[in-house]
Amino acid sequence: MAEQEVREDLSVEQIEDDDWGDPPVDSTYLIRTIHEVRRKPIGLLTAEDLRIMLGQQVGVDILAPRALARLERNPLLEGDFYPGDVLVSVVRLPESYWRRHPSELVRIKRIIEALRELDDPDAQDEDLEKDIEEFLGRVKG
Repeated sequence: MAEQEVREDLSVEQIEDDDWGDPPVDSTYLIRTIHEVRRKPIGLLTAEDLRIMLGQQVGVDILAPRALARLERNPLLEGDFYPGDVLVSVVRLPESYWRRHPSELVRIKRIIEALRELDDPDAQDEDLEKDIEEFLGRVKG
């Protein structure tokens, strides 16, 4: 699903036409948050919303292109944890996603190149670089 095909006033729940209902009463913060974010219009999603959803592999086909668009503008896009945490959620997506979306793979590789050209100490973070290298190792070929 291409990003431009998705209306920003619709939620992941509406686009997928899959109502999960309310989270169980004893749900964790993460489960409650995912249920809440699935109902939020995608045009209102924050970096943290994208980080959480992609990190849990929820709504990936809808949200990954949106995250890539934001990462193209800022490779160190930050949710609530650290600069680049959204990028980490994206590069940790399964190899199967990238096989199904080769144009998105081209985009993420360009984002990584742009990140490596930044003169920013956060861009040279060891842990971030480790996640990137693991990603590149999984998707090469």
